[in-house]
Amino acid sequence: MNVNIGGVISVALFYCLILAVGIWVGWKQKRKFERMRVVSGANRSENIMLAGRDMGLFVGVLTMTATWVAGGYINGTCESAFTGGFLKCSTMAFGYSMSLLLGGMFFAKPMRMAHKGRGYVTMLDPFQEKYGSRVGGLLFLPALCGEIFWSAAILSALGSIFTVMLGLDNTLSIIISAAVAVTYTLFGGLYSVAYTDVIQLACVLFGLLFCIPFVWTHPAVDHEAMSQVDWLGTIPLSSVGSYVDIYLLIILGGIPWQVYFQRVLACRSPQQAQYLSYIAAFGCLILAVPPAILGSVARVTDWKNGTEYGQDITTPEEIKSILPLILQYLTPKWVSFIGLGAVSAAIMSSADSTVLSTSSMFVHNIYKTVFFPKSSEHHLVHVMWVSIVVSAGLGTVMAITVNTIYGLTYLCADVVYVVLFPQLLLVIYAGDYTNTYGCITAFVTGFTLRVLSGEQLLNLPAVLKFPFYDEETLEQRFPFRTFLMLASIVLQLIVSAVAKNVFVQGYLSPKYDVFKCFDSNSSIIVAIDSKLNSGDAKDIDEETFFLNDSQPIPLRQSSK
Repeated sequence: MNVNIGGVISVALFYCLILAVGIWVGWKQKRKFERMRVVSGANRSENIMLAGRDMGLFVGVLTMTATWVAGGYINGTCESAFTGGFLKCSTMAFGYSMSLLLGGMFFAKPMRMAHKGRGYVTMLDPFQEKYGSRVGGLLFLPALCGEIFWSAAILSALGSIFTVMLGLDNTLSIIISAAVAVTYTLFGGLYSVAYTDVIQLACVLFGLLFCIPFVWTHPAVDHEAMSQVDWLGTIPLSSVGSYVDIYLLIILGGIPWQVYFQRVLACRSPQQAQYLSYIAAFGCLILAVPPAILGSVARVTDWKNGTEYGQDITTPEEIKSILPLILQYLTPKWVSFIGLGAVSAAIMSSADSTVLSTSSMFVHNIYKTVFFPKSSEHHLVHVMWVSIVVSAGLGTVMAITVNTIYGLTYLCADVVYVVLFPQLLLVIYAGDYTNTYGCITAFVTGFTLRVLSGEQLLNLPAVLKFPFYDEETLEQRFPFRTFLMLASIVLQLIVSAVAKNVFVQGYLSPKYDVFKCFDSNSSIIVAIDSKLNSGDAKDIDEETFFLNDSQPIPLRQSSK
């Protein structure tokens, strides 16, 4: 395949613009931080992660929207509109929008209000605060998998587009794009990421809208056939369970992501964090319209006789690349460069975010909290730089070795939905009813059952076959992900309650409480409560009771 020199130059200019803006914002933020450090002793590593908790609503909304409207989002929406109509297309568009709405309604405010309004630093903080640094750090694993899978999905999308439209090698395209994202992220952290997102989002909106009239008026498009196409699409009765499962996967599985909470926690107030989520949800819905239109028009295009492509689009590989094919063959060459810039911008805006979010969790929740709590700020910043490069490398390797777009976008939320969402929901809204024993049991059980359920993308056979399992397609028709998620919630609550009862009621000695979840005085408090309720209480004064020569315990505590 010949390399398209003009297209390569246009992409190179776009990358140079993004890189220059990212570096300039990073330099500007560094000077601002130096002034803040002199005045208030600001934390440099936290400043890189959360932009000094000084992100305005306008920039916050744009960076949140740009992060969700990634290459997988645009390519997947266009692909599903081309193959399945509105019902399939809506899973991603409405799913992610509902995810942001629910995140703003139920999770943004409590996360940003924690610690007397100062807020957490990462999504994993409430877990480590509740269950301890090491056990809470265990939940970094599903979060890491989710971020890396998503990073791989969007880089894979970029590679396929550059291969189709520019004739560039897929591997080289992915590596160069990842390197550019890493470079400006190293310079300015979240500030650089956020301000480059503003430019990238503008490119996405302008580029795709600019291409629509040219695609619509292409001679190969059969406008009369539009009235005969089933635009709604159909979902076979046998697939309803898996369709609902995927819908809920995107909605609820889209909440426990560090890329989301990084922007929520960077807001100036809890109220602003909520507004950011609501407006970004609307923005995601709006930005699904252009790729859906392009995919719909491609359905009524005579690809074999009316375009230079010269054949119908039928193979999975061709369908996966439908958006770059539209830009390549249904628009003039100079217009296709603009469309290519739009898609590249969408992908870059998410690649940098996933890299920063992964490194933030690793440095703050693992390196500092678990292993080296006395590390200096200067040292932590250097560790963050290294972790940014490593996380980008992991995503790049997966993008090169796993060949899918839409499936990877689902897969990246799959582990998070089954394992991490139940944990986040309970630690925020049922913290008094959970403990480390329930957390670990639900984590291990949920992860194990999900692996045993199989995953075709990873060539994992289905050892655990749910009802309606299709032996021919090897597909789980039952909404097994949602079932496992709900089972994890119930299991965690039950195990936590049993563990509390066993130790507090004195059935097991406190020395067997390996996770130190229960105070050694808990059984004493329960015994005194029993005496108080029965009226058989002696030698108890107004403020303090003593039992078996134990340490004095405030009487008011016994009510707990």
